[in-house]
Amino acid sequence: METPSSSKPSFFQKTRNHPLATSFTLLATLSVGILAGSVLTRNVSGMEQQHIDSSDARPLVIPSPVTLSNGFSQIAKQVGPAVVNINTESLPKPAAVKPRGSRRRGQQNGDDDSQQQGDMQDFFNRFFGGQGGDDDSDGGPAGSERRALGSGYIVDPRGYIITNNHVVDKADKIFVKLSSDPDRGDPGRPAHVIGVDKDTDIAVIKIDTKDPLPTVKLGNSDGAQVGDWVLAIGSPFGLSQTVSAGIVSAKNRAIDEAPGANGVATNQFQRFIQTDAAINPGNSGGPLVDMTGAVVGMNTAIYTQSMGSQGVGFAMPSNTVANVYNMLIGPDHKVVRGSIGIQFQEGQSSAVGRVYGFKNGVMVSVITPGGGAAKAGLEPQDVIVSVDGRPIKDGDDLVADISARHVGSTVKLGYLRGGKEQTASVIIGDRAKLASDVASNDNDDSGNTPQESDAGQNKLGIKVAAVPASVAGKLGIKGGVIITEIRPGSFADEIGLSKQAVITEINRRPVTDESSYRAAVNSLQSGSDAVFVIRYPGAANRGSSFVGGTLP
Repeated sequence: METPSSSKPSFFQKTRNHPLATSFTLLATLSVGILAGSVLTRNVSGMEQQHIDSSDARPLVIPSPVTLSNGFSQIAKQVGPAVVNINTESLPKPAAVKPRGSRRRGQQNGDDDSQQQGDMQDFFNRFFGGQGGDDDSDGGPAGSERRALGSGYIVDPRGYIITNNHVVDKADKIFVKLSSDPDRGDPGRPAHVIGVDKDTDIAVIKIDTKDPLPTVKLGNSDGAQVGDWVLAIGSPFGLSQTVSAGIVSAKNRAIDEAPGANGVATNQFQRFIQTDAAINPGNSGGPLVDMTGAVVGMNTAIYTQSMGSQGVGFAMPSNTVANVYNMLIGPDHKVVRGSIGIQFQEGQSSAVGRVYGFKNGVMVSVITPGGGAAKAGLEPQDVIVSVDGRPIKDGDDLVADISARHVGSTVKLGYLRGGKEQTASVIIGDRAKLASDVASNDNDDSGNTPQESDAGQNKLGIKVAAVPASVAGKLGIKGGVIITEIRPGSFADEIGLSKQAVITEINRRPVTDESSYRAAVNSLQSGSDAVFVIRYPGAANRGSSFVGGTLP
């Protein structure tokens, strides 16, 4: 008979039979392992530290300050104390009640181009801390308090400060902080406006002070040359005493050529120094200084697509600023500019000069009734070529000369009429008063659809029709033809003729109807100059415009 053999229980049987004991055994084993690892790690660390010898390391010594041969820092120290931070407050105004469904002027259904142009113009005017437009949509929620930031610089130790008009425009409260004022929560010293000039966007403000204040040194902007180093100083984004460096990129630069009421350019007196010195929101009104520390400009605007500096900034020349300042601190606190009472077209084609027989000069488009030119007998299409014997280059040259003259003084004008030179003595008038006499008439209320004509389609690329009587009456003309269609890429399209423009002359030949229009067009030859005298029904007081080019 076989009997079972006896054997010892295995490890797994013991584990299954005594689980609690097994758990304690495992925990004890892990604890011993962790303790041993800690001891070994400490021993290793200690061994490593014992083997590193840093006795040869020498402590760092901060050197004494060294003044580098950089003129920028010296200029910043020299000019900085006279540069101020300006912040303004506009109190809530009662919201204007607008008709339901109303839109901003010029905005059409499905077309926001006019709105975008308006936004860009508003941006140029108010980018550096202006107060927004006439409604609350430009500056924040209705009924909210508006705040704006800008810069300025002291030109008189008694507290007179120059800045931009758009910095203080429509502000109810103006505060100024000097570079020496403590940086605490209060807005600064109260200031009041002495005078403003919207045409150049210049303002003069003043703060009360018992002690003389530091001032800038004025420079002559005519001496600034393209390529010269300049520094822009101001408070971009509210960061006071910020300095940026660049060069003069261009001079006599205009940033907006769009005409305003009556077809007159809104920036007639705004010709800027262009610079690539970084200029940002809040820099407006701050100085642009040359390497002698003299102010050659006042930072006013930038061109940007990102609401920040892209290296294209604009500063009003210091000579313009000084002349305006001297008038604003006068008894009347306003700028008075001379005028002879004419309007003219900017940027005419060279073909106009060749057809009408002049190279340099200004062709008159409109004679303002009651103005000096009207009283002296000047007429539209006269070409002004000299002032007191000095040759006139272009419209900017003429405006700069006449506007600087005293009202009531007399000037001798040389002009061409029919190719013959004549002279006239013209009395200088007040530009503001003459401008107020010009009635605005921008709306074309003609609902007539003129009958089209086929003349000129092949040669010019346009269709025309007889001018409706209502349009002729509004423009004060006896006849002409109105453009009803322009072929894209045609000669007319390339030289800038526009639909609904009224043609009254072609190459000095009167156009009174479709027959005279066809005769004038048929006389045009390939390779010759073609100049059109144009009137715009939507701007009756704009006068004649001259559009020309060379026929292919």
